[in-house]
Amino acid sequence: MTPTQDEDSFWKETSEDKRQVDDLCAALQRRAQCNQPMSGFQLKNAELTGIDLVNHGSHHGYVLHNADLYRANLQSAHLFALDLRGSSLMKADLRHANLHCADLRDCNLLGIRLEGARLDNIIWDQQLLQERQGRALLHDGNSAAAIQLFQEAEETYRNLRLHLEKAGLFEQAGLFFHREMVMRRLQIPRYSAKRLLSWLVDLFSGYGEKPLNVVLFSLGLIGFCGLLYFLVGVQQGDRPMGIAFEHSLMSNLMDLLGCLYFSVVTFTTLGYGDISPHGLARPIAAFEAFVGSFTMALFVVVFVKKMTR
Repeated sequence: MTPTQDEDSFWKETSEDKRQVDDLCAALQRRAQCNQPMSGFQLKNAELTGIDLVNHGSHHGYVLHNADLYRANLQSAHLFALDLRGSSLMKADLRHANLHCADLRDCNLLGIRLEGARLDNIIWDQQLLQERQGRALLHDGNSAAAIQLFQEAEETYRNLRLHLEKAGLFEQAGLFFHREMVMRRLQIPRYSAKRLLSWLVDLFSGYGEKPLNVVLFSLGLIGFCGLLYFLVGVQQGDRPMGIAFEHSLMSNLMDLLGCLYFSVVTFTTLGYGDISPHGLARPIAAFEAFVGSFTMALFVVVFVKKMTR
């Protein structure tokens, strides 16, 4: 049987085995070139090796929404700017395919094969399909089903990340690594220490993918501790430094700036000695120095990781 462009029932028939169809690639290409609708096509296990679905002469690709391409063979396919939103590419074989500028939002990408594929400028979801579905189930209280979807999401993120790294697309690979680690965290029991630790690592560094988080945390801690020093008081030689309502506004402002300076010196463990803590300021300074030394080491690790990719 050779389908024609007008046979909508053939393309949307779920029971039809597309593997037995002759000239399936040519028929699908003709339909695309005639700008006929291609939404909801059932192409499970279809043999589409080398198919050309590029809308030549246009920056806008063809539309193949909500298609079922489960285990379809799309090796070496030309899919530039193809709009595949809502389609299932589960276990599809896209080795050496050209997916440049393709739209893969809302797609099921579990088990997809992408060795040697061109993956630059693909439009991805910020959260993959399984993650969104898992979060919805978790919100509804179905944690067992949600964890299963989080496992699938983690596997999908990892698979995509590895292929993107091989393609040299490290920025997108880093984003997927972060989502992969978030999915792993969501599978850990909610109130466990391990999950709390994982959340803190995400908060402070984005699992090593967000150096800016480390900088913002550092600035926040320096400012907070500086304010505490101003409230409890520190010592500059023989002169106490801190808030004093009997002093002028300018004098208090200068003391506040001095406390912020002391906070920076303490955080970075420089310890010039011109200002020293006393009383309640001592445990605050000890805590800030400990966290500061750890945070600076963390920043070096995160920064080097980002820069050496």
